[in-house]
Amino acid sequence: MLGNIQQAFQGVWHHKLRSFLTMLGIIIGIAAIITIVSTIKGTNDQIKENLVGSGTNVVEVNIHQGDYQLDLSWQQPEGISVISEDTRRDLETLEGVEAVSLYRQRQWSSQVLYKDNAFSGATLGVDENYFRVYGYRLCYGRSFLPEDRTNHRKVVMLDTRAVAALFPGENPVDKVLEISGEPFTVVGVVEKSSQFRPVMESIDDYNMYADQTSGAVFLTEAGWEIAFSYDEPQNAAVKAKSTDAMTAAGKAVADALTASQIRDPKNSEYSYQSEDLLQQAEQLQTMSESTNKLLIWIAGISLLVGGIGVMNIMLVSVSERTHEIGLKKALGAKRRRILGQFLTEAAVLTSLGGLLGILGGIGLAELLSRAMDTPTAISVPAIIVAAAFSILIGVIFGLLPATKAARMNPIDALRRE
Repeated sequence: MLGNIQQAFQGVWHHKLRSFLTMLGIIIGIAAIITIVSTIKGTNDQIKENLVGSGTNVVEVNIHQGDYQLDLSWQQPEGISVISEDTRRDLETLEGVEAVSLYRQRQWSSQVLYKDNAFSGATLGVDENYFRVYGYRLCYGRSFLPEDRTNHRKVVMLDTRAVAALFPGENPVDKVLEISGEPFTVVGVVEKSSQFRPVMESIDDYNMYADQTSGAVFLTEAGWEIAFSYDEPQNAAVKAKSTDAMTAAGKAVADALTASQIRDPKNSEYSYQSEDLLQQAEQLQTMSESTNKLLIWIAGISLLVGGIGVMNIMLVSVSERTHEIGLKKALGAKRRRILGQFLTEAAVLTSLGGLLGILGGIGLAELLSRAMDTPTAISVPAIIVAAAFSILIGVIFGLLPATKAARMNPIDALRRE
């Protein structure tokens, strides 16, 4: 076997131009497939990142009326009970759930003021689990203390974006904000451990992202009752154990909350529902893949043409080496020896083409990524499959010439030059 491989490499080296032209179809086909698959994978990863975020694996569960999420700043549904701490702990035992936080929210609240400067970001009333679930870290100042909740202290925390909006160039700690006409003292500043920056390819992407960049002001549950509403229903932030578990974990918590918190049959129009970002990402990925699969089939035509070229050059090689084949058979070489020799040569030829195609595909994917700002991600499984497929092409399309050589009559072969 090693002798056949060595002889095959010698043949490629002695006929360098002919071998390269023979491999060209394989090189183009493999390079095109690697480039397309890398683009598909990069696009899918970008879609998933844009929707799911930076890897915190958090699903938000909100109250809906039918298919529409309730804006609790305008509508306060009756008959929906406040979620107890015991219920929150029970939710954390559901499959796929790592942690659960309860919070209340006002989006684009104009009730937060600092020196007559209105705040346009979100205002949230959070429990002691919120910052852990969302992956916030303390930048400076302090976090909420148990005494802040039990003593109903009027204290708030800000994220770094809210600081930039309300206190440009200032240290906000110990400064006083006004929320719904009540004074609240800033005690600390937080930021997410991993900051997510989505790719914005349209004005809609920009508007969606811009809504999230004004920052947030955080109150305790006790502070929320002072500034806004007492016994207002909460939302839940569910941290899943993995990204793939987000859909199931969010739905499990939503169903459990609907069953436990909305018991009055008169409120059947209300329900807790989770935002299924992972499913949205998968739908967009499916649309992307269906388009690119057509491109893969088109690239596959190059492999078919390349395989036919390999078969053609191997038939020429058999004709050129007829005398050599006859001499080997006259010296006792068996059919399988001749068959193995020519199959090995075909496989080596296509393997070299596949290797060059893989390198070319990786290079082309990187070039497209930099030149066109297209997200790409090299797929190791695709490289392995491409390498195996290139060998398979050599075996399949080299089978006919190898069989022809193996069945050659030694007497007839020796008569021909």
